[in-house]
Amino acid sequence: MAGLQETPKGIRLHIGIFGRRNAGKSSVINCLTKQSIALVSDIAGTTTDPVYKAMEIAPIGPVMIIDTAGIDDEGALGELRIGRTKEVMGKTDIAMIVIDAKNQFSTFESSLIQTFKELGTPIILVLNKIDTVQHLNEVVEKLEQVSGEKVITVSAQTGEGFDQLREELIALVPKAQNTVPFVGDLIQSGDTVVYCVPIDTAAPKGRLILPQVIALRDTLDHNAIGLITKENDLSHQIQNLKEPPALVVTDSQVFDKANQQTPKNIRLTSFSILMARQKGNLTSLVEGATAIDRLKPGDRVLIAEACTHVCQVDDIGKVKIPKMLQAYVGGPLNFDFSTGECFPENLSNYQLVIHCGACMINRKAMLWRQKICSDFNVPMVNYGVCIAKLHGILPRALSPFPELQAKVQK
Repeated sequence: MAGLQETPKGIRLHIGIFGRRNAGKSSVINCLTKQSIALVSDIAGTTTDPVYKAMEIAPIGPVMIIDTAGIDDEGALGELRIGRTKEVMGKTDIAMIVIDAKNQFSTFESSLIQTFKELGTPIILVLNKIDTVQHLNEVVEKLEQVSGEKVITVSAQTGEGFDQLREELIALVPKAQNTVPFVGDLIQSGDTVVYCVPIDTAAPKGRLILPQVIALRDTLDHNAIGLITKENDLSHQIQNLKEPPALVVTDSQVFDKANQQTPKNIRLTSFSILMARQKGNLTSLVEGATAIDRLKPGDRVLIAEACTHVCQVDDIGKVKIPKMLQAYVGGPLNFDFSTGECFPENLSNYQLVIHCGACMINRKAMLWRQKICSDFNVPMVNYGVCIAKLHGILPRALSPFPELQAKVQK
């Protein structure tokens, strides 16, 4: 049985806790989860950087609780902390905004509410420290009037109100959860899906990578059959089937080989493209592929990966894609790289952003990154779409998605 910590971060519901310094955010987390997972102090600004805690809240399941620094932090260091907090806002599925009952609603909370509304993020407004004020009903009525939001009242000191807060959180889960399928809507019960999985130096020893595991599980959940093979045996395995497979899904790094070995009447795509659809806006990423034709030698390209890993000699992001892209363009390009949680806020110097499949971040975070690119009018494409474009097989790689395929065939 998989342990609690084995649930990947990218598929956990992200619950962010926001508010001013000393509003009691950490105390609210501890009471909500019934665990002492956040550092609590009477000194304002105890939480300096976002603190991530993977845990489980019944009946929601695996979640990622994020405790953030006060949005009203001061000074040069405070600006950095606020910047980190704003990064969290872009990946938050449900936002809890905590207010000290002794303080007035201010521009800090108003700005948070407005930002989350623009992001389409469900909000819970939490009035904490209700044990410290009189005439609570008047305070709540005034707060709901100026904020335009329903208010949940709690006391981290006495534990009052946290049952209602959990109920409110549970009620918002369906609205916040990612409902985009991986492969299940592309197949029917009884279908066979062939998965082409190369085992090279980048493959983790003794296991499959996350997109491959997700694909197999989704196949089984939809009562279909998953067949796994390496790229050198793909043609043989397809020929051995009594009926053609409904779909072939390949690792993007062997797209060209998979294309050659898969009969043209069989739909073909990649794990990266399927992951991009589940985690982000695939239409926008496909549209971004047109920018590859506009690149010229000397242009600047950002290659972004959502995870950090030990780079291999033939690393897909650091080596293979830059080499293929420069050969396609016909000259050298200037590459920058970003990895992990951080994503550049200023993209004005780039002509293209190439993003990984995003398996290690949640959908909200990927959509946030796509929004940043859109704000700077910088096209974004992902690994799978990019590689298919460079191999000249993008229409084929989009065969499971006729509307998108029609766009690139024009």
